[in-house]
Amino acid sequence: MRSAHFRRYVVSAAASAVTTALLLTGCSAQGQEASDGPSDAASQEEQAPPEDDGEGGDGTDGSEEPAEQVLLDFGDESDQVRELQARLLQLGHFVAQPTGYYGDVTLGAVSEYQRAAGFEVSGTVFESTWSALTGATTTPTETELYPPQQVMGYGDNSEQVRELQARLKQLGHFADNPTGYYGDVTTAAVQAYQEAAGLEVTGTVFEPTWDALTAETTTPAEEEMYPPLDVPDVEPAQDLDERCLEGRVLCISKTSNTMSWVIDGEVRMTVDVRFGAEETPTREGEFEVYWKSRNHHSTLYDSPMPYAMFFDGGQAVHYSEDFAANGYNGASHGCVNVRDEAAIAGLFDEVAEGDRVVVYW
Repeated sequence: MRSAHFRRYVVSAAASAVTTALLLTGCSAQGQEASDGPSDAASQEEQAPPEDDGEGGDGTDGSEEPAEQVLLDFGDESDQVRELQARLLQLGHFVAQPTGYYGDVTLGAVSEYQRAAGFEVSGTVFESTWSALTGATTTPTETELYPPQQVMGYGDNSEQVRELQARLKQLGHFADNPTGYYGDVTTAAVQAYQEAAGLEVTGTVFEPTWDALTAETTTPAEEEMYPPLDVPDVEPAQDLDERCLEGRVLCISKTSNTMSWVIDGEVRMTVDVRFGAEETPTREGEFEVYWKSRNHHSTLYDSPMPYAMFFDGGQAVHYSEDFAANGYNGASHGCVNVRDEAAIAGLFDEVAEGDRVVVYW
């Protein structure tokens, strides 16, 4: 269909170009008006039939090659398109999973293959393109044609991830409470399960992993999905650094491993926190929140930092799945980690840029 439209467009464009040329040449160089019709010579030339070559032809020499057959083109949807995509994938020209639909991605992949193979780049699969491609690749396997679909992966945040964590916990692969966030801890737990189940160890949940896990476990109960949290008692105001008693302050004590949200001397919330390791310590001092990023991801350490509130360079208060899962067995890279996701989510909405942060012993 696309090729037919394209041919009609070319014919129309050519006709338009001829008409335009006639109009543009309708006046002589001296500005004389054109005649009302074509010249006699031109008229005779247009009306004269082609000379017979004696063999019933139209006078051409018959040397023009027949047009090459189109096998696959934009808009097609078939098993052969799926095979095309799988073969292009073998050569690194198709970067997605085969779908059987010839869309923009497939068009680009075919064009790239044609360029690399020395063909005219059209994005359309002619007989010559298909012949060369099949000669350069192997017949795709069933797995190549119908690869397993990803169910969940790193960075996802959903109820299904929470269910995944609860099911992994049933089998002893996830040690802490479900959070719904697919980070480093969940990736490691999935890898441990895949290894134990004899599956390909990827850390990503594809259909075979999810099918095996759901077959081995029971549907998590509500208390498995949302276990009660141990919320620490509110820190008494008299135990806080005096700098925390005026205005709006995130008051962070390295001695008690707690952070209190204090407004005009009144403690509104206290949560457990942990700090940086010896080689990457959390800096003490008086700062202010200069930037908030709800779904932040560290480019330096390639790790998630949800509900990040930055107060000193790259150091921030943020939720840590690792802290939630492993407690004080680990450490941050200098940030102030919070393990109560519900608390930090609420605090993120309440704290404003410009509010003070005090970190002290």
